[in-house]
Amino acid sequence: MDSLSSPLKQSATNPTLVVLGFRRRIIYHLHFWALIAVVPLVVVQWRLQNYLLSSLLVAFCINAVLVIGFLRWRRIYFLQGWAFVVLAMMSSAYSMLINGHAGLYWAYPTAAATFFLLPLRQAATSSSLFVTTIAAITFLTFARQDFWRITFSLGLTCIFVMVFAWLVGRLKEELTRLATTDPLTGCLNRSQLADLLNSQIQMRERYERVSSLVLLDLDHFKNINDRWGHVAGDRVLKEMVLRVRKRLRESDRLFRIGGEEFMVMLPETRQRDAEQLTQELLSNISATPFVDDIPLTASAGVTEVVKGETWSTWLNRADQALFSAKRQGRNRMVSVTGRPQ
Repeated sequence: MDSLSSPLKQSATNPTLVVLGFRRRIIYHLHFWALIAVVPLVVVQWRLQNYLLSSLLVAFCINAVLVIGFLRWRRIYFLQGWAFVVLAMMSSAYSMLINGHAGLYWAYPTAAATFFLLPLRQAATSSSLFVTTIAAITFLTFARQDFWRITFSLGLTCIFVMVFAWLVGRLKEELTRLATTDPLTGCLNRSQLADLLNSQIQMRERYERVSSLVLLDLDHFKNINDRWGHVAGDRVLKEMVLRVRKRLRESDRLFRIGGEEFMVMLPETRQRDAEQLTQELLSNISATPFVDDIPLTASAGVTEVVKGETWSTWLNRADQALFSAKRQGRNRMVSVTGRPQ
């Protein structure tokens, strides 16, 4: 299982990839232990001459092997869990028809596993159909008291697991949000910076789609903290972010990469358009005083991505442009181009 854990180590700085890595490990272990449990049943059902059930179980085992193999060597979730769910539900239902109560025991792990393998809404729909099917079988083949006990116990099992899966999903989203955003301003932080910049570089390489970077640094921000206090400084940062966001598109990404330094990633934006946007941002920042009548200006560096470069080279070029703007007197923008194509 080392090959599954290595992506977690490699992506430890990216919370989204870490969550994805843990999900893959859950899927891996569900299929692995289900495979261990089901393989003996293939032989048992074959000896009992239940050839159809044995064939369903063989198909289940083949799918489990494929899922495990694809996860280990190609990082792909084979069939996205549907084969496991469908085959497990069919096997459980058919086993109840021919084996009675002995087949019932497999209905409960099948229902629970569904919520770990499928998206919540799809899992709820599938489980509802499964419970209805099991209820119909028990109504036709078991005593009435068994029908009610089985139906309600299996239904409650699905509800309990569904609530747990929903809470885990909400927790995952909240933890990912906390790990990827700046708590003061709500901007993205550095955890996803490299991945998002790399995605724009790949768009440039594959589809000739150009993106631009803007680095913003608030001029003499330390003086604001010294004169008005850190609380006022925090309020200025939050208001500045609101002003910037009003001008950005939904596809643009705003990062806080330092105390008073921000980065704007502009997909599908050429350098001249990024320059125009940056001038507007600087004007919006300096035009109106912030809370407590605090005046503020900003400096900016702008550059466009070029083919063949790394995300760090691209970001460093924007940083050099920002440094030039500050060296030239601040409250201005400097735009630089990359190396020739």
